[in-house]
Amino acid sequence: MPTFQLEIVTPEKTVFSGEVEQVRAPGTEGGFGVLAGHHPMLASLNIGEIVFSEQQNGPKSVAISGGFAEVQRDRVTVLAETAEFAQDIDVNRAEAARERAREMLTQKRDQQIDEARANLALARAINRLRIGAQ
Repeated sequence: MPTFQLEIVTPEKTVFSGEVEQVRAPGTEGGFGVLAGHHPMLASLNIGEIVFSEQQNGPKSVAISGGFAEVQRDRVTVLAETAEFAQDIDVNRAEAARERAREMLTQKRDQQIDEARANLALARAINRLRIGAQ
């Protein structure tokens, strides 16, 4: 199967850079897949999972917390707010974050700000736990 370059970067570092056969990503308008030669596009990304396959290895999962993907015929660049491989997720830390977010939701000090922030924190923690358990 033909390959293309995939780069997953955050403001802090390059999480992955290499040749892959395919990529699946959580677009805000729905998930999408990319193969070599895909028509160019730009997509915003949700909190979710990026799955990609290298030629010699099975699928790899990366938890992201939103961002953008630029798709070209020979490359995909993901600019993510955060990104971590499934095996790098600290499940205990993610569980603690989930509990803090749930606690914020039950307390609701400032209805609009705290609830929105707590819902995002909860979604990120649940995503990390789901992917980290794989």
